[in-house]
Amino acid sequence: MKFVRATVAAWLLHAGAQAAPTAPVLTHFPQPGLGADQLGVIVNDDDPDSVAIAAYDRKKRDIPAANLIHVRFKPGRSTLAREEFATLKRLVDRKAPRNVQAYALTWAQPWRVDCMSITSAFAFGFDPAWCASSCKPTQPSPYFNSSVARPWDAYRIRPAMSLAAASVAEAEKLIDRGVASDGSNPDGTAYLVSTTDKNRNVRAAGYASVRTLMQPIMPPDIVEANALTNRPDVMFYFTGLAQVASLDSNRFLPGAIADHLTSAGGELFGGSQMSSLRWLEAGATGSYGAVVEPCNFPSKFPVPGIVMAHYLQGETLIEAYWKSVQMPGQGLFIGEPLARPFAGVHQDTHDGALSLSARLLAPGLYDIQAAPSMIGPYRNAGRLPVAWGTRQIRLDHVPPAYYRFERRADSAPAR
Repeated sequence: MKFVRATVAAWLLHAGAQAAPTAPVLTHFPQPGLGADQLGVIVNDDDPDSVAIAAYDRKKRDIPAANLIHVRFKPGRSTLAREEFATLKRLVDRKAPRNVQAYALTWAQPWRVDCMSITSAFAFGFDPAWCASSCKPTQPSPYFNSSVARPWDAYRIRPAMSLAAASVAEAEKLIDRGVASDGSNPDGTAYLVSTTDKNRNVRAAGYASVRTLMQPIMPPDIVEANALTNRPDVMFYFTGLAQVASLDSNRFLPGAIADHLTSAGGELFGGSQMSSLRWLEAGATGSYGAVVEPCNFPSKFPVPGIVMAHYLQGETLIEAYWKSVQMPGQGLFIGEPLARPFAGVHQDTHDGALSLSARLLAPGLYDIQAAPSMIGPYRNAGRLPVAWGTRQIRLDHVPPAYYRFERRADSAPAR
């Protein structure tokens, strides 16, 4: 690391020693993660449950009133026609404040727009390129595994997630779990479950590499079984089955992510396969399922290592989950979008050293800036490369001053 200690000391002397702290103090270390002011909450005024869920979410998440986007359409249907949706989408985008980067949908029905999921339709707009009428790939998402913090500004897309539930009470529990997860840094386990269902178990081929990648951060447990039972610490649960047994025997930690690779998990009510909603009812905070037959393309489902990497470095659930699916056009994202269990960077100063730690620090190149007072002026004092997998950095012999770190825009994404 290139750190200009003599220059920092000269600034402090010039500014007056009385203005400087007696030890190095961290004022800012950037972590990715959308804020409440960047989430647009779409509410269907013709659906009393949607209105109640939006009101509760706004209260619990302190969503600005301007970010509530009101629409009207007949509720209780599984599917919207593309023409009806196009009118809604134009209205929503016109009403959305410029700073809004993502959407929360306050209903479980409808979950589909023609051949797209409703979350992908709100993100991209309806386009048949995101669909497939047979076993074919679809349009890939530019947001996939990116380091982009503001998807609307970068790509003109707003990833969407449905606050899906069978009742207002269940939606409120979901929102409460998301809020409770924030900054909790839980000591949970990632369960990668390999089943006997050959067609739906395709993600298991990558489990060993996920374990190698995540071993220093949250060691995954690869389980060969058709069901996980009686586990008290579920943070991640990825599997491949049409029906998943014993969900209620496990304890899902606040902020937990869980999904099953199958053809129709996103068909939330009345389907022949297990609804992805069952994961939320069992205590998970986020899940994903296909609304149209995707075939068993792993690229149409969440990549476990990618969603874990982005989540563990402090991104919100909606960001981490969306970035883990390369072809999300047929997939429905459900959950509490702002859940952020791994937010927060801890600082420690002793013996002239400044140590920073988190569950996972976002990799990239950081500029270090120093100032004699908390409000500045800050000047560049060095540059620090942070490699993938870094959980702690330590700067030795640091002059007493206020320090902040800025991650350069050209930094690499999570693995």
